[in-house]
Amino acid sequence: MKANQRRSEILSLIGNSRNPVTANFLSEKYSVSRQVIVQDIALLRAQGYGVISTNRGYVLGSGFGAERVFKCRHTLQELIEESEIIISLGGRVEDIMVNHRVYGKISARLELSTPRHAEELYRSLVSGASKPLMSVTDGYHYHTVSAENEQVLDDIESALRKRGFLIEI
Repeated sequence: MKANQRRSEILSLIGNSRNPVTANFLSEKYSVSRQVIVQDIALLRAQGYGVISTNRGYVLGSGFGAERVFKCRHTLQELIEESEIIISLGGRVEDIMVNHRVYGKISARLELSTPRHAEELYRSLVSGASKPLMSVTDGYHYHTVSAENEQVLDDIESALRKRGFLIEI
């Protein structure tokens, strides 16, 4: 298999995977060294693809052209509504971050791009398996939201403000 074809397949595999894809998995799948995979990822990034390295493997970033951080506050019960506002207007909730007074900034990757993703997150939080990050800061939290362009982010900001979820920074 030629290198260009391998990189194309790697990009497709990462983009279509629901979970991060490790370099070890890719090196075994394509019968190349882990270092070759690392170089392939570097070349894909240089070509403008948003491949992100996480501690669990590679994921494909949103590919959206604009990003903004919103400071929000709401209850756990309003989590789905907040997410649906963002998603329905064309945004993607990339992460959540809280600013803890003792521990500092704590963040987690969310990658919410469909209402189903938001519902799954909500169900896992209300199951009691773990508390939401925003619970340690009385509901205050930040989201990085990506979208196709700044106008979409402006629309999201306006809708969050109108609903009372947006906190002015």
